[in-house]
Amino acid sequence: MSEDSIALQEAIKHRWGEASGEKVRRYVDQFWDRSRRGRRITAVVEGNHGDYTVVIEAKEAGVWSACSCYIGKHGYCHHCAALGLTFLARPDSFVEVKTVARTAVTDLESLQAYLNSVTLDELVKQMQAKGITQKAFCDAVGMSSRHLSAVKSAELRNRRYHELGAIKLAVLWVLKELAE
Repeated sequence: MSEDSIALQEAIKHRWGEASGEKVRRYVDQFWDRSRRGRRITAVVEGNHGDYTVVIEAKEAGVWSACSCYIGKHGYCHHCAALGLTFLARPDSFVEVKTVARTAVTDLESLQAYLNSVTLDELVKQMQAKGITQKAFCDAVGMSSRHLSAVKSAELRNRRYHELGAIKLAVLWVLKELAE
């Protein structure tokens, strides 16, 4: 088992190790589209009002979680607890999303794998490390900085704006053509 997986298990045990109750038990092992990327797991579950995307991430200061249900914005819902317990019981049921190096992109299939393995937030940080601010980028492409922040934040909570891929490609272009 990887170091990231162990750190994630420890964080989950600390936060939800004693979680129980009918609401939590009802959702344990009912998730699909289970994935793990580093210290972050994501899955989807059918709730009372549709499908909910649930995210848990082990961080240095503890655990961060969120759910798309109406009470799960900060991860204090039974779906988050159930996802944590599902991971503790069956960590191998989560497909590992491997990071793809940008230099490995040679065709559209590898481009898609790369875009799925990197977040917009990570790309923007790479751009900022090259001296291009988020504001300057937004001004250049005709986008509000607030909108870019909303797209980044939504992606981290596994909600997707339609233009996410196009924005990632624009940042990649800037990194390749202007920042190198």
